[in-house]
Amino acid sequence: MIITLTATDWLAMLTHFLALSLLAVGGAITTAPDMHRYLVTQQHWLSDAQFNSSIALAQASPGPNVLFIALFGWNVGINAGGGAAAGLVAWPYAALGVLIAMIGILVPSTTLTFAAARWGHQNRELRSVRAFKQGMAPIVIALLISTGWILSANHGTLATSWPLWLLTAATAVLVWRTRVHMLWLLVTGGLLGWFGWV
Repeated sequence: MIITLTATDWLAMLTHFLALSLLAVGGAITTAPDMHRYLVTQQHWLSDAQFNSSIALAQASPGPNVLFIALFGWNVGINAGGGAAAGLVAWPYAALGVLIAMIGILVPSTTLTFAAARWGHQNRELRSVRAFKQGMAPIVIALLISTGWILSANHGTLATSWPLWLLTAATAVLVWRTRVHMLWLLVTGGLLGWFGWV
C-alpha cells in the first residue's frame, strides 16, 4: 500500500492521537475502534490487514500492549515511504510514524494520569472519588467489547463463528466466577484453535 502524506497529514495524525490519548480509559486498546475509523476507513492510511496484524503482533509480544500504536505509526510511515517494496528507503518515514504515534498517545494521558492519581490518592476517602472509580468499570468493559467487535467484524465471520462466541462467553464466566488462572484459559483457547475446533 502506497500513500502520500504531507506535513499537514502528519500533524493531523498527531492531533488525532493526542485527542484519543485523553479518551483512553482502560488503556490504549479501548481506542482501537476510533483508530480503525480514522486510519483505515476515513484516511485510508492503513489496510484492514495491517490494522489487525498490528494489534495481534503487539498483543502476542511481551511488553506493554500500547506497542500496537507504534506499529500503526510504523505501518503508516512505511506506506508513506513507498510501501514495503521500498525497503530501507521507507524506514525514516516509519520511524517518524512511530515517533508521532507514540508521542501523541502517551504524553497527554501520562500527564493527566500522573496528576489525577496523585490527587485521587490524596483524596481517596471522598465519596466522589470512590463513585468515580466504580463508575469507570462499565465504561472500560464497553470500550473493550467494542474493540473486540471491530477486530472480529473485519474478518466477516460474525454470524458463522458461534463456537468462538460460546468460548468467549464461557471464558468470561470462568474468569468472573472462579479462580482459574487466566494462563490456563489462554492455553485452552490456543489448543482448541490449534486442533481446529474453534
